[in-house]
Amino acid sequence: MSTRSPRQAMDAAVEAGRWAPSVHNTQPWVFSVSDEEIGLKADTARKLSAGDVTGRELVISCGAALFTMRTAMRCQGFEPVVRILPDPDRPGLLATIRPGRECEPDEVTRVLGGEIERRHTHRAGFADVPVPDRLVESLVMGAMGEGAKLTPVRSGEAVEVLAALTRAAQGVQAQDQRFSLELVAWARPPGSTRADGVPAGSYPAEGAPTEAQFPQRHYSWRHGWGSPGGQEETATGVVAVLTTRADGREQWLVAGQALQRVLLHASAHGVSAAFHTQALELDLLREFLRLELFSGEYPQMIMRLGVTHEGKETPRRPLSDVLE
Repeated sequence: MSTRSPRQAMDAAVEAGRWAPSVHNTQPWVFSVSDEEIGLKADTARKLSAGDVTGRELVISCGAALFTMRTAMRCQGFEPVVRILPDPDRPGLLATIRPGRECEPDEVTRVLGGEIERRHTHRAGFADVPVPDRLVESLVMGAMGEGAKLTPVRSGEAVEVLAALTRAAQGVQAQDQRFSLELVAWARPPGSTRADGVPAGSYPAEGAPTEAQFPQRHYSWRHGWGSPGGQEETATGVVAVLTTRADGREQWLVAGQALQRVLLHASAHGVSAAFHTQALELDLLREFLRLELFSGEYPQMIMRLGVTHEGKETPRRPLSDVLE
């Protein structure tokens, strides 16, 4: 059984939660800690006013933080007790989590916990190294275990449809100065000491050679910041889409937890993810995808999974910034 106290498990969970992935690395969460439980709150000041009007991506990001905290608490030897959207009068409170009975973490939990700080988002092409089918199947089962559906897109025609819609959405967003300015606001210039946003070395510079099928975000818009990139990693990887049966804050939290389970499991096998949510940020395109490609299920995340030999820094806000 655990040699740690419930309070130590709570502290470890909060520390781990801030390492979760988030849209543009906005880290849109606040943790409140009492004697008995942790409250996970949405930091709405960090919501993308142009790209995430409904707050869907913000809540998915917080769902990823929730799964991370659950995993860390299990690694400390306590079964997490979670309540989702516990107080209708406090819409910003997305979940509470507290240590329940003592438990011995299994090997899978330990592996996932070991990837919390190592996992990173990739923003370019992948090396020409196949992702094993058995791993993809296990990622599908992991997402299912969290109440979501991960669908590997095997058809070349379907991949092209997703890529084309991603390109179209990015083209539309590029014509809207609000999107462009918001994107650049979360792009860190070279040498920046900011603890959030996307570092200049982790996205391609404007004009850098990248995998062309799925466009990268224009973080370097009008600045020329970013990595010069290389031509040795240009593979698409495995395209996959995460969906839920319904849509709303509870399902977005489910999607975020499933996403982080997938990402941590993939990371343990040397596989990273690149995200392409442009088409999901335009209501008409998202609805088209739901009806035409995913049998009425709501797409929550479009990603590519692959192997990269480039390690990127992962800046995180200090605990004092996210602890209430």
